[in-house]
Amino acid sequence: MVVVKFWLPVFVCMGFIFYTSSLPASNIPSLFPLQDIVFHLFIYLILGFSFARALKNSYANITASKIIFFTIIFAVIYGISDELHQAFVPNRCVSGFDVFIDGMGSFIGSLTYQWLK
Repeated sequence: MVVVKFWLPVFVCMGFIFYTSSLPASNIPSLFPLQDIVFHLFIYLILGFSFARALKNSYANITASKIIFFTIIFAVIYGISDELHQAFVPNRCVSGFDVFIDGMGSFIGSLTYQWLK
């Protein structure tokens, strides 16, 4: 039951990221300046929060610093795979800066989880 309750939100978030990364750039409306950065920060904040929550509830004795560390590592690896995936999508490009923002979002998400806990 732990797998479904705590890890399902992580996989749903990952699926949403994959789906939105599959959209050609021409299908994404420009709503406001820097929306790409805001999107990356926000969605990876949610991913980081969900991942930190799943880790804590799967491994009761894990420390806060390990949760933050593993959350950032996970998000950066997933961010890299997301950027590589975008290389095959029309009018999308690979961006190291996006991976940095992904890591920052996951860091903020894991800190938010720790703070709320």
